[in-house]
Amino acid sequence: MPVKTDELTDQLKHHLEAARAIAAQAEDQDRDFTDDERGQINEHMAKAKEAKAALEKARADGALRQAIADLGEGIAMAEPSGEKRTPSGLIVPDGAKTLGEHFTASPEYKALLETAPNGTFGKDHRVQSRPVGYKTLITGASDTSAGALVMDDRRGLMVGADAFQRPLVLRDVVTAGTTTSDSIEYVRMTGATNAAAPVAEATATSGSSGTKPESAMTWAKVTTPVRTIAHWLPLTKRALSDAAQVRTIIDSYLRYGLEEELEDQMIAGDGTGENFTGLANTSGVQAPTFTTETNLTRLRRGKTLVRTVGRSVANAYVMHPNDVEGLDLLTDNEARYYFGGPAGTIGGNTPLWNLPIVESEAVPSGTAYIGDWRKAILWDREQASVTMTDSHSDFFIRNMVAILAEMRAAFGIIQPNAFVKISLAAW
Repeated sequence: MPVKTDELTDQLKHHLEAARAIAAQAEDQDRDFTDDERGQINEHMAKAKEAKAALEKARADGALRQAIADLGEGIAMAEPSGEKRTPSGLIVPDGAKTLGEHFTASPEYKALLETAPNGTFGKDHRVQSRPVGYKTLITGASDTSAGALVMDDRRGLMVGADAFQRPLVLRDVVTAGTTTSDSIEYVRMTGATNAAAPVAEATATSGSSGTKPESAMTWAKVTTPVRTIAHWLPLTKRALSDAAQVRTIIDSYLRYGLEEELEDQMIAGDGTGENFTGLANTSGVQAPTFTTETNLTRLRRGKTLVRTVGRSVANAYVMHPNDVEGLDLLTDNEARYYFGGPAGTIGGNTPLWNLPIVESEAVPSGTAYIGDWRKAILWDREQASVTMTDSHSDFFIRNMVAILAEMRAAFGIIQPNAFVKISLAAW
């Protein structure tokens, strides 16, 4: 199996930084190295040279593989079982690294382990890691990017934390953005008047003859603060030495918990305190009143309102799973399913009025949203940050550590009337 260049780069960086730190300490104290320090520096430098040599070799191997792929461009070639190739023939990983895998492979986690004798944390060992952040995880739905936003729900027969988790999908439809600020200032379009009309040639040098009509657009400046979403879990010091267990805790609990709360905030955040202002509480979202229309008719009329009032093109419905079930089970007066029954249901991605349906428990049952979801933007300030410490409560004397995950983001709707809230009747 080819050696990963990013792992070798991390090793090289770690040993160089360790050697520099020892040298800097002696320089700050204006003294020569001690015998122990000299031995540590020589050891780090030797390992750095090994890592650099291996890195250069891996890069050369990668260049050869790319050259082979380029020579085979356009030629059908047999692939080993399980390999995945780009159109040019380059072999790529079958999936992305998870947040937990990135954390346990990080220099910060490796440096933390090196402080423990034999890689095991004793009861008196102090634990304080540097934060490990991953702003670059926000890259879209690519399956070759770290921390893909919406992961395939491939759970197999696993039982455990996943049993209490729901699929997270809203990131799949909104516009993804990034920011380096603590607040987002943007312009929201609240109205438009198109007065364009044919105009006759002017017949006089004064008065209104030949005057062109004036159109108008109404804008409002909106400031959205970046909010912090965070939570933590306890962990024993013995478990801290087990990278696989740490990955499981980060991926199955901490990362998922952040994303679930983020999805809830994008829809239902009420704008008070540290909450987002979600779609349900954004002023200007259309909310028509229906009385006798069936749910299918209401959903279709919502699509029209996005086009005629919002002057936009709807690209998805977002509905609670209970309402998607209601659609699946709709029958005509002869008990025939509208959407193909068990063999072809809405839940199986059959489009509704030529639009996809996104199921999300963030939307309350009995309510559906339709809109141009490209006009909803999620700005990521810090996608994920993981920190460990035993300096919490009485954790130090209990041989426990707290592992904290947090993210910072902001959410905004740049054109509220491009969305329609549809109240559904009982199925």
